[in-house]
Amino acid sequence: MVGNKMHDALNKQVNAELFSAYLYLSMSAYFESINLTGCANWMRVQAQEEMTHAMKLYDYVHETNGKVTLTAIDAPQSEWSSPLEVFEHVYKHEQKVTGLINDLMNLAVAEKDYATSNFLQWFVAEQVEEESSANAIVHKIKLLGDARGALFMLDRELGARTSTPPAKE
Repeated sequence: MVGNKMHDALNKQVNAELFSAYLYLSMSAYFESINLTGCANWMRVQAQEEMTHAMKLYDYVHETNGKVTLTAIDAPQSEWSSPLEVFEHVYKHEQKVTGLINDLMNLAVAEKDYATSNFLQWFVAEQVEEESSANAIVHKIKLLGDARGALFMLDRELGARTSTPPAKE
């Protein structure tokens, strides 16, 4: 069913998703330190989403008779110069993750692993939403310019985000 090469690649993605969660927690801590608690909340919810992604992959590896192997997670960046820089980092990071998902999909196709290809379709669609969401916030912050009051309004909007786990399949 799923070969060793695919299981190894899926394990790397589990660890990449765990790093993403760690990165977003670091961003949350940064926002807390500058009293933008809505942005901090948005990042916390994002970290929870990344943990959900990691566990979805983790479970799939086990379901396909593989063994999950966790590796060390690098320390994430912890300081940024502005909220704009943070969300630009989010957008670039999500583009990188999209590339990783695409690489997994390419491997599944090359290996003629149709089950994994089908499984990865959820992640392909999820990455469209992830990039779109981050890019929209980047554009909003750019539109705000130096309007501090508007930044606090955006912070309040981002603070309303809640975690919604994906439905069981």
